[in-house]
Amino acid sequence: MNETKREVHPSVVEFKNFVKAHPKLVEEVRTQRKTWKELYEDWYLFGAEDSIWDTYRSEDEKTEPETAEEAESKKDIMSTIVSSFKNMDLDQMQNHITNINSAITNIQQVLQQFQSPKSLTRSTPSGPRNPFGFRKD
Repeated sequence: MNETKREVHPSVVEFKNFVKAHPKLVEEVRTQRKTWKELYEDWYLFGAEDSIWDTYRSEDEKTEPETAEEAESKKDIMSTIVSSFKNMDLDQMQNHITNINSAITNIQQVLQQFQSPKSLTRSTPSGPRNPFGFRKD
């Protein structure tokens, strides 16, 4: 017998590696809460880094230590945000908000002028219509 080895699609190989990294997925299938097809479709649609996989991650993956560089960059971002709030002039911000609000109001008024009322454009007869359009002989 000559056996030919079937080629497996690369996405299936990636999914198998994903399952190996998330062993709790096997438990989901064994307890019949999910099927392999459902898990594969979710993985294919959402990707491996989506938050839906957080419950299946091992404890080691959930608590990755932060590097000193990442912590420093977070501090830099926070200090930039805090300093921008300190330098903000609240009176000037209120004036900008008021100007935007009046501009939106003006645009709404212009749009209302171009819209004609529905009741004036079409007049309907007040009596009931006869559903049959033929006459008696």
